[in-house]
Amino acid sequence: MSAEQFDSPHIEGLLDDMVQQLLAHVRDHDLNEYALVGIHSGGAWVAQALHTRLEQLGHKVALGTLDISFYRDDFSHRGMRSQVRPTALPFDVDGAHLILVDDALMSGRTARAALNELFDYGRPASVTLAVLFDIGQRELPISADICGQRVALPPGHRVELRGPTPLTADVIEKGPQ
Repeated sequence: MSAEQFDSPHIEGLLDDMVQQLLAHVRDHDLNEYALVGIHSGGAWVAQALHTRLEQLGHKVALGTLDISFYRDDFSHRGMRSQVRPTALPFDVDGAHLILVDDALMSGRTARAALNELFDYGRPASVTLAVLFDIGQRELPISADICGQRVALPPGHRVELRGPTPLTADVIEKGPQ
């Protein structure tokens, strides 16, 4: 049993807040065009939910996904995920303003791996990090520009997003690394 649960209505509210933060960021940085890039799998689900909301508001935004399995620096500890998905970036990364989306930011290693893969596809003009949950236990100097909720967790715990629809999340104890 999880210590804390985030139900679908709670996450829907966080996504609505993230859209408002994203629109403010786009306005403040004068970004005429930008694309969402979700990190598989939870980040891809969050990116899709943000994309749907933005389109409902009349914003045309490209959507792509990254699978960073081969870019992780903890591959030898974690092993290969059972389901590797292809990266799909149906737009030119070179010179693009990208919103990199993930479900949770904890150590910063996933975001670092995603940046490595993105730069294999080109040199973006900018990369903004958007996360549903910021756990705050950094091992690398990476921070979120857009955040649904900051969550303080005890050592040995993480947030696990379930989806793609409806999106819910649980705080669970980490398994062996």
